[in-house]
Amino acid sequence: MKLRSLLFVPGDRPDQMEKARSANADALILDLEDAVAPAHKAQARDHVAKFLASAARPAQVFVRINPLSLSLADQDLAALTDSSPDGLVLPKAEGAASILYLERRLGALGLPFRPILPIATETPLAVFKLAEYAPLADRLCGLTWGAEDLPAAIGASQARLSDGNFTAPYEIARALTLFAAHAAGVPAIETVYPAFRDNDGLTRYAARAARDGFTGMLAIHPGQIAVINAAFTPTPEAVARAQRIVQAFAQDPDRGVIDLDGAMLDAPHLKQARQLLARASTG
Repeated sequence: MKLRSLLFVPGDRPDQMEKARSANADALILDLEDAVAPAHKAQARDHVAKFLASAARPAQVFVRINPLSLSLADQDLAALTDSSPDGLVLPKAEGAASILYLERRLGALGLPFRPILPIATETPLAVFKLAEYAPLADRLCGLTWGAEDLPAAIGASQARLSDGNFTAPYEIARALTLFAAHAAGVPAIETVYPAFRDNDGLTRYAARAARDGFTGMLAIHPGQIAVINAAFTPTPEAVARAQRIVQAFAQDPDRGVIDLDGAMLDAPHLKQARQLLARASTG
């Protein structure tokens, strides 16, 4: 499942859903949670179900339901009875218990299981549950985090500095999510960049995420997709070097260390090269 870019679309805005078809995102996330006011929830479910039932999908289509602690979540799931999203985005996820509970709710409603993308850091408890996702990796399509609900939950005034970087507590949450995703062997998805008109800032932000080991990113505006896709698509130069590294090790499989272009490379470099080629092959 290729997940470089995942674009949020409000569930009560069918016009924006139609516009999102041409955004070239790897996945659309039809949002029934934060983007929809309480008075519009029922209408949003109808719009989402109709979009999912349309003949041609432009990309993978996920649905973000409401938190499992609310009765709205069951209403969201019930509205999907006659449709089939490619995955479910689970807000306020708190480790294994949340995933297993959602699985049970789907079964109780007679719905087929769909891969889950947990937003895994939106409560203080959630941060301590990140290690629980690895045993449930077969139920996940990735792991992502959020920097909006968590500061609100603990009474912080902000999560970002004036330059757009995160303050220390949220850097920790970000890093732990990154490690938890790789421990589970699922895509690590960077959170949104809210300044959607700031393409220069987005370029730096997405490049940093790719450098650190994230493999995709959430988006809030179609105009962000091209920058995000570029950031998480290996360049031809990077692919060529990775191929040379793999070939060099293949030519001398008994050596643990090779010399390539004046640099000493060993097993971790070979692993990185193979991972990059795997990502490039899905692009």
